[in-house]
Amino acid sequence: MLIAAVALALSGSPATNLRVTVWPQGRGGPARISTLQCPSQTAPCSKLGALTGNPFAPVPPATVCTQIYGGKQEALVTGMFRGRRIWARFSRKNGCEIGRWNRLAFLFEK
Repeated sequence: MLIAAVALALSGSPATNLRVTVWPQGRGGPARISTLQCPSQTAPCSKLGALTGNPFAPVPPATVCTQIYGGKQEALVTGMFRGRRIWARFSRKNGCEIGRWNRLAFLFEK
């Protein structure tokens, strides 16, 4: 516990601890589950740290999205991001959702 607190203090930013569940063939198919803990020197932590704002935010209501279907893949990301609890669903059902997916695709790839 003390080591984690020291690491957090030295990093200058709140820790990130995520559980990522991906359904490559949609929710009816098998799931892949992974975890990501930052701060660390891994590429996903670096990429996530470079993103501004809240990359897990949903598409705002009343947003006009292109009706382009990107596939049946779905994902769920839960945990802590920059000290805040998150619970975010991702899909590829329209242009807006594809954009959200692509922004965090490095979390969903195996």
